Amino acid sequence: MNITQHVERAAKFFPDKPAISFEGSTLTYRDLNARIDRLANALAANGVGRGQCVALYLPNIPAFAICYLATVRIGAIALSINSMYKSEELNYILNDSGSVLIATTGELLSNIPLSACPTVKQVIVCEGDPQGHPTLDDWLEQASDRRTHADMNPNDPAVLLYTSGTTGFPKGATLSHGNVVSNAWATVHHSGFTRDDRMILFLPVFHVFGQNFIMNATFQACATLVLHRRFAPESVLESIRRDRVTMFFAVPTIYIGLLNMALPDGALASIRYEFSAASTMPREISARWTERFGRPVYEGYGLTECSPFACYNHDFRHKFGSVGTPIENTEIRILDADDNELPLGQWGEICIKGPGVMQGYWNKPDETRQALRSGWLHSGDIGMMDDEGYVFIVDRVKDMINVSGFKVWPAEVEQFLYKHPAIQEVAVYGKPHPDKGEMVVAAIVLREDARATGDEIIAYCRSHMAAYKAPARVDFVSELPKSATGKILKRTLRDKG
Repeated sequence: MNITQHVERAAKFFPDKPAISFEGSTLTYRDLNARIDRLANALAANGVGRGQCVALYLPNIPAFAICYLATVRIGAIALSINSMYKSEELNYILNDSGSVLIATTGELLSNIPLSACPTVKQVIVCEGDPQGHPTLDDWLEQASDRRTHADMNPNDPAVLLYTSGTTGFPKGATLSHGNVVSNAWATVHHSGFTRDDRMILFLPVFHVFGQNFIMNATFQACATLVLHRRFAPESVLESIRRDRVTMFFAVPTIYIGLLNMALPDGALASIRYEFSAASTMPREISARWTERFGRPVYEGYGLTECSPFACYNHDFRHKFGSVGTPIENTEIRILDADDNELPLGQWGEICIKGPGVMQGYWNKPDETRQALRSGWLHSGDIGMMDDEGYVFIVDRVKDMINVSGFKVWPAEVEQFLYKHPAIQEVAVYGKPHPDKGEMVVAAIVLREDARATGDEIIAYCRSHMAAYKAPARVDFVSELPKSATGKILKRTLRDKG
């Protein structure tokens, strides 16, 4: 087994089909596979072997796919690094992983603390000024395009993805060849990918959503990846029209932004399918999208530690507010604090078992034992399951707010606030309170030309929910802090006060 067999298969049967479309150029499956083989040979010639980590410190460019797939083709481990990270963050990840080579760009070179990373023996530059380092093009020109993929065991590590590290240092989730291949096939099956589809990818490819659910699943289906460096609304909308994009993948904040834009007539005419993940889609936003465009935004649930796809809403019936039912070959249970299964309809921790669940955290046996107990991945998310097996998420355990002993789930308050006509975006979080332990705070972005006061918002909430759930403070902001995937960073809001 090897992840890269999907590209080999596409190159054999559909050699002239576009694999990647990027900034006016196209890479066919024949060309992509040949470049992967050439780089695989170059990596091996430069001493990279099975089980060694190759760090990909790259933005959304075709070189990411080439470097990623060449690395796993020879049995080495592809380490994806957030391209927005700086020296201190890189220092920790490169040393923790023991990376032997870094693929990057000229623009990012200055962030790499080479002198502090003794295991790193080589740097290749894939775009921009190489500053004396070899370039990807140099290595591709010098190497042969004849190579056989390494035959890997399904449990052999293939990919290392470091979690965001909301507490302590980031942890490297280790995904195997079997994890990634099974997850890509499940995506193709449940989401209905076909080789005639053209999938847009502007979400960061270093993140598991963009990397596995979009990139690897696209290659699994022998479809075309329409790659963008980032989400820029005007260029993405133009690309949808020009490149005849059929499948659209985003996070809730992007759907919220598009709903608040005056889109040109027929802007999304070529799209047959929309999908949302990475954070909970507010029910009000999902309903507004369906009302406006006549089709649901399909939703999924998962996390880096399960490759990420675990739950889907749904092949045959969509339920607003749910993330759906477990995907093929995957089980989900709702467990209490003592790991006992809870009855249907009761809230508890979402736990997952299946072929997508990681091998563990890199070099962290204690954290691995805590996360993987009796074969079940403990997600840290609180949810419940209904009598049809549909999963509903309330929030992250760590985001729960304790107000005088009462539990407040931010997502519940946010779902309600999205019904307010003046609110475009909202984030609810907890702050310390001298008497109540914590208080509820809402950071709100108002719609253009809308007006509201904090007292009005608080009164609105108090008239529709228990008083302890209503915000004690409302902050109006021009924008909410977001991660590279578009997820709202509540930790940043808490730290700002």
